[in-house]
Amino acid sequence: MERDDAYIRTGKWWHDKIIYEIYPKSFMDTNGDGIGDLGGVIEKLDYLQDLGVDILWICPCYQSPFIDQGYDISDYYKIDPVFGTNAQMEELLRKARERGMDVILDLVVNHCSSEHFWFREACRDPQGKYGKYFYIMDAGEDELPTNWRSYFGGPVWSPLPGNPGKKYLHVFHEKQPDLNWENAELRRDIFSMMKWWLDKGVRGFRIDAIMNIKKPFPLRNYNPDREDGMVEMETVIGQTRGIEQFLSEMKREVLDPYDAFTVAEVCGEREEDLPLLMGREGFFSSMFDFREMTLGMSDKGWYDRKPATLRQYRDMCYAAQKAFNPYGFQTNVLENHDSPRCGDRFLQEAMHEITGKNTLTKDEKQALAEKGKKMLAVLYFFLHGIPCIYQGQEIGMENMPLERFEDIDDVSALGEYGCAIRAGLTREEALSVVQQFSRDNSRTPMQWNDLEGSGFSTAEPWMRINPNYVLINEKQQESDGGSVLSFYKKMISLRKNPAYRNTFVYGSFTPVCENENDLMAYRRTGEADILVLANISGQIVKVPIDPSFCRVLLNNTDAFILEGEGTVCLEPFQAVVLEKITL
Repeated sequence: MERDDAYIRTGKWWHDKIIYEIYPKSFMDTNGDGIGDLGGVIEKLDYLQDLGVDILWICPCYQSPFIDQGYDISDYYKIDPVFGTNAQMEELLRKARERGMDVILDLVVNHCSSEHFWFREACRDPQGKYGKYFYIMDAGEDELPTNWRSYFGGPVWSPLPGNPGKKYLHVFHEKQPDLNWENAELRRDIFSMMKWWLDKGVRGFRIDAIMNIKKPFPLRNYNPDREDGMVEMETVIGQTRGIEQFLSEMKREVLDPYDAFTVAEVCGEREEDLPLLMGREGFFSSMFDFREMTLGMSDKGWYDRKPATLRQYRDMCYAAQKAFNPYGFQTNVLENHDSPRCGDRFLQEAMHEITGKNTLTKDEKQALAEKGKKMLAVLYFFLHGIPCIYQGQEIGMENMPLERFEDIDDVSALGEYGCAIRAGLTREEALSVVQQFSRDNSRTPMQWNDLEGSGFSTAEPWMRINPNYVLINEKQQESDGGSVLSFYKKMISLRKNPAYRNTFVYGSFTPVCENENDLMAYRRTGEADILVLANISGQIVKVPIDPSFCRVLLNNTDAFILEGEGTVCLEPFQAVVLEKITL
């Protein structure tokens, strides 16, 4: 399908922006309690401005019991005291605007916390007003209304507190009851809350788990996919139709009047639904593409998951660009708060290929890993769409070594650990599985310097700091022109350069050399003609190119080797951005 260029070139205020995701609990602590806070975000606004980002996505900082690290909200209108106050949020909004940055908040409305007033009232009177805000069904002690498996493991139905013979639905944790979007009164309450934050100066929302708000009726069993007799929620949601009723109402009542920017977490979307979800008439400004995030996943669980490869990553990027580009702007990510760090995810196979053939010192391995992280950055950053950087990604933070079961915080990792044990893995093997794929990997405290506490806090942090903070930290990289941080600044500067901005934002995307197994390459064509090349293997690759692509705009190594007329010789993990020069 051809691109809808008339829509793509409308010049929405968010088209050329760069997003930076902040997980506030791990970003910066300013009150000495070991937990990041809004004061820490405010303190680091100059750093974020210097980096060059435009939109700050703040992960949930509402009042919460933190069963799922803030994605279980007990009061949508209050900032949790652990993060600060509502007044500090307003200060953050004001000071970000003064620096030319906008703030978006997480919108978590598939479910709330079991401590929310609505759910407490539903438990008190299941037949009353608030009982209708949830999915509550009659069921015996050993009876389940459906055989759906929670995203965190186990059944989606739990006994309604204080009400024998009744159970409520929660597709995530049992303390995250699902909200009943079929109820118009609930929807009005949610829309009022959204308007309240937009009136405060929030410019939009990252919308969490939105496809789950519509359930397939009648609620029924599906064919089980494991020996536990249950079925994954992805299968259930895949049977759902009619969500457009809710999303069009949200768009009409809230998003359009405020010209709000929205980026939706949509998993398992059908290609025929994309025009409804994004673009000219779409419900959202943008969507995340999670194809890369799901590489190697297995229905059996993490223990059966395969490590992702760079070649898989390339193929998924091409597929996503083909699917999304006709309709508008997807949001491109390498990392987020729900994923391991990108270097650990995507570079391991090629790193083993290199180290298996060569004897490298510890410093050489570190330099190779840094080059690989820069290569990954180039590959995703210049795709068509909106780049999103997750905190710590810009300094190349890595996965956290996991030594004890007691160090696991992630509720999904705890469920997967149990799944691995039930599948016959030893405790050591199950811990190794969690080490690779746990969400804790991206939630360790930000590494600001090499002092005790990594500059994150003067107190013991709420989560262990990765011991490699003495080698990987913002302070050391700030003054190093060859660091990962300096490279991100160069990428951002290039994307914003007036000579190339329109090409990177609005230009077409065309894969190049798709059959070359060791290469990821694409062109961005508009006012300029730009070629992105990257060697995704552990060996030298020679690439024949049009010799007019001779201006080097960006290079993650010191060398740029041309062999003869129009052949580029790329080192392992080398990535270059070239401009075509017409004489």
